[in-house]
Amino acid sequence: MEKQKQIAVLGSTGSIGCQALEVIAANPTRFQVYALTANNNVDLLAQQARIFNPEVVCIANEEHYETLKSLLNDLPIKVFAGAEAIAQTVQMPSIDIVLAAMVGYAGLKPTIAAIEAGKTIALANKETLVVAGELICDLANKYNVPILPVDSEHSAIFQCLTGEYDNSIERLILTASGGPFRLKNIDELKNVAPSQALKHPNWNMGAKITIDSATMMNKGFEVIEAKWLFGVKPEQIEVLVHPQSIVHSMVQFSDGSIKAQLGMPDMRLPIQYAFTYPKRIDSTFPRLDFSEFSSLTFELPDTNKFRNLAIAYKAMEMGGNMPCIVNAANEVVVEAFLKERVGFLQMSDVIETVMDKAYFIKNPSYEDYVETDLSVRSLTKGLIIK
Repeated sequence: MEKQKQIAVLGSTGSIGCQALEVIAANPTRFQVYALTANNNVDLLAQQARIFNPEVVCIANEEHYETLKSLLNDLPIKVFAGAEAIAQTVQMPSIDIVLAAMVGYAGLKPTIAAIEAGKTIALANKETLVVAGELICDLANKYNVPILPVDSEHSAIFQCLTGEYDNSIERLILTASGGPFRLKNIDELKNVAPSQALKHPNWNMGAKITIDSATMMNKGFEVIEAKWLFGVKPEQIEVLVHPQSIVHSMVQFSDGSIKAQLGMPDMRLPIQYAFTYPKRIDSTFPRLDFSEFSSLTFELPDTNKFRNLAIAYKAMEMGGNMPCIVNAANEVVVEAFLKERVGFLQMSDVIETVMDKAYFIKNPSYEDYVETDLSVRSLTKGLIIK
């Protein structure tokens, strides 16, 4: 019988974190929760802790520490708070896999700490590779740590490449649903409300990633992530809009053959695959019935309407700290959009202005990324009309 894998779930109260806990609960002989972390959702974190009885729980927002402590004071669970505590938690010796599912830039520091501790990384936080892809890949090579993608698109590519060894890749084809505004024109997007942008047609996700999907920044970040995960050039990565979200992504090899990974839109499958790789285990996930999807369609994305995709490509081609600049600006404008302080189309305008104004560093260090993130957030907030 295989030893139970001890898993640290970073961002356990988010969409990916909750679905990961479903996978763990369905396979109690294979997986055990060692640590749970969240940013602010102290009540749900406490509920999860009572169900899974981890060794450690940690809340990033230190203001919630006493509340969390009191909610769990009858259990023998270690309770910590703060970003530094999360980074220390992932280095605990018993942990086998760290699921990096925190939202945004906040996922960078604990992922670095986990790599340095030799932990297997199940990566759902794409911003980590967007912000500091070269640094992360160098560290993963140095510490011989596998980074297993959890995003459905990157998991699809990873699955297509399994067994292909050194066969040459001609191009990667990332599919995109097109989001809720695929069929709208630019004029219709001028007055889009946050409530409309939060209605994704196929996936149930958190607010930040749902808005990124609506603007196609999420797909742009996935392009940058794919560059680092699979060692390809920017021009080898193509995006195709596939409204049905059944083909999760494809790989074309140098002989012209294309492999695709298909399945229902269900994040539990790529999460489970990352946890069990290289094995596949049984699941009760919904099966794809081709009779219900007799028509699978594909189209090129409209980068005039969805400028964020073009912005991400530009940032990737420039390299250095430019993807970090774009990520920080995007996090600020998305938060402002959700509070109705900036328009849907204005988000791209602000990001482009920040790209022109921010200090570009060709070969950034970790400290440069930290400083870039701080300074760009301040710059972006200053550009947004109060």
